[in-house]
Amino acid sequence: MSTLDTFTGWAAKAPGAPLEQYEYDPGPLGAEEVEIAVEYCGICHSDQSMIDNEWGNAKYPFVPGHEAVGTVVRLGEQARGLKLGQRVGIGWHKSSCMHCASCMDGAHQLCPTVKPTIIGGNGGFANRMRAHWAWAIALPDNLDPSLAGPLFCGGSTVFAPLLELGVKPTDKVGVVGIGGLGHLALQFLNAWGCEVTAFTSSLNKQDEAKRLGAHKVVASTDSAAMKAITASLDFLMITASADLDWNALMATLRGKGRLHFVGIVPSAIPVHVFNLIPRQRSISGSPVGSPAIMAQMLEFCARHQILPQVEHFPMSETNAAIQHLRDGKARYRVVLDASK
Repeated sequence: MSTLDTFTGWAAKAPGAPLEQYEYDPGPLGAEEVEIAVEYCGICHSDQSMIDNEWGNAKYPFVPGHEAVGTVVRLGEQARGLKLGQRVGIGWHKSSCMHCASCMDGAHQLCPTVKPTIIGGNGGFANRMRAHWAWAIALPDNLDPSLAGPLFCGGSTVFAPLLELGVKPTDKVGVVGIGGLGHLALQFLNAWGCEVTAFTSSLNKQDEAKRLGAHKVVASTDSAAMKAITASLDFLMITASADLDWNALMATLRGKGRLHFVGIVPSAIPVHVFNLIPRQRSISGSPVGSPAIMAQMLEFCARHQILPQVEHFPMSETNAAIQHLRDGKARYRVVLDASK
């Protein structure tokens, strides 16, 4: 039975093993920390990767979960901008140094010592969790907290490039992969004012993609359809996590077009520089956004009522929820309800 000094969560204790209930002492609350009572927590593919130690940096036992929404229950003496009872979200990062060049420039997510929530620490598959006050982002009142969790990782990931890379409402853009990230990217880009093309390996998702915001849907495996949109796009966001025909996708970009990665594909990208130089195309990638960008994203979501499409599982059925994700059945994000 947990006390005020201990947290109770669901922990991975070995690579790939089922999560088990786990009680731990988080230690004293830091002067600049905030503690929240978790209400909901999304499950991200990155949680699965950490549980399985795919990246080689998992330290067991640890509690996954980095798309948490909850209410502030404790504030460190130097915490700023938050109040008890306020509803906030915590995403992939939980703290940064606040004094390096990146932090001072507002790019806290690029801080050399930025701390991911579940790498070397415990996350939101629990009754409580902590973060630096700057990384606990206030949730607008008119966003449903039961749906908002995935915005703090997946939403931030696909929204940040729109601001940081200067995507314009007049641009013609493409989204590759209609999944956890892609279904949010379609909504953001449509509301941003862009003409949006969805790329999918199967046209089974055509109606769904259009419902989410795509104006056009192209089968990436259809060479004739791909050729028909040659040199037509300004920006192409890769949300998929599979190896694709990058040269064919690059060919859809017009002059100064950008192929941008937010999904982690497994292999190196074999693109010849002759596909870049003559038309001044570029390839880039980005992580989640800064705290400021995350706050702007939430305001944008509240204005346009953009929310992820989620499936709910009780926190007590965490392992069933993770298996649902492993089986590729999530449509399009899974959220754990801490009260169940």
